[in-house]
Amino acid sequence: MITHTRFPHSTDNPSTVLILGARGRLGLAATRAFAQAGWQVLAQVRPSAQSAALPAIPGVWWMPVAVEDTAALAAQAQGAQVVVHALNPAYTHKAWREQAPMLMEAAIAVTRQLRARLMLPGNVYNFGEAMPPVLREDTSQAATGFKGRMRVQLEQRLQAATRQGEIRAVVLRAGDFFGSGTGSWIDQAIAKDLPRGRITWPGPLDVATPWAYLPDLARTFVRVAQERDRLAAFECLHFAGHHVTAQQWLHSFTAIAAEQGWLPDAGALRVGQLPWPLLRVMGLVAPTFAALADMRYLWRTPHRLDNTRLRALIGDEPHTPFDQAVRQALADLGLVALRSTRAALA
Repeated sequence: MITHTRFPHSTDNPSTVLILGARGRLGLAATRAFAQAGWQVLAQVRPSAQSAALPAIPGVWWMPVAVEDTAALAAQAQGAQVVVHALNPAYTHKAWREQAPMLMEAAIAVTRQLRARLMLPGNVYNFGEAMPPVLREDTSQAATGFKGRMRVQLEQRLQAATRQGEIRAVVLRAGDFFGSGTGSWIDQAIAKDLPRGRITWPGPLDVATPWAYLPDLARTFVRVAQERDRLAAFECLHFAGHHVTAQQWLHSFTAIAAEQGWLPDAGALRVGQLPWPLLRVMGLVAPTFAALADMRYLWRTPHRLDNTRLRALIGDEPHTPFDQAVRQALADLGLVALRSTRAALA
């Protein structure tokens, strides 16, 4: 049975975080990371969430409350010093236009009532097709796609709330997510045919872009939250993650495919290209494909996130070695089993 009563705070550990959208990929990764770091975690989920589907995690209190019911959320989350906005609309333009502003207003409202700091995951959409190869916190934002412009508007609303003294906030910007389950480019396109000896890459094989392994990013949220008193009312920080090309992904995938017996007779994975023109045509009737097609420029434009300011705050980023992160991400998808520690060392 899911408990609806107020969270029973411990006086031994005053660090408490409210995570909005705790059943999403980032939300659940953050829930686990904060709990593992010894925080008390208030994990907001939809009222329709089934208790059987919610994992039992020590230090985590599941809260089945509608996010727009900010009064109820705040009442149950009294004492939380940090709010993580891990809510995300569906991928279509229509869903973003209708839901994203409402979700941001709800996050701001509950953070204001709790007198907490709001943490928002950001991405590189804000910079547009003309983005430079190195992205810093003060890099000019010139979004060219619909979702990029929406992202800019949401961050501007957040910054305005801090200027008006409503809340304090920090944006932690990262590249494409991978790891911690389904819903990324890896399982939806790139590696979905890996057991058949094939990958599908969305851009040129030699273009390096930033990737955020979610457990590392989640641990970074914790580290930033622990240093929140050193931040200005509004801050933006960049998470570098893994800056890699398709060739580096292909190297990791090939090693795993060889172990699994997935390599074709030729001894190399087949590499296909994502059919962008077809996606554009399909987007005329399927909004999700239209939204995906808008992101094509990200795959052919070299870029990376400069994390100098983040490292000045927390030290080195949490960083899982790339090959290990790829293997764990595929294990999370049920494609491979993790090797034992002894085998890995060998």
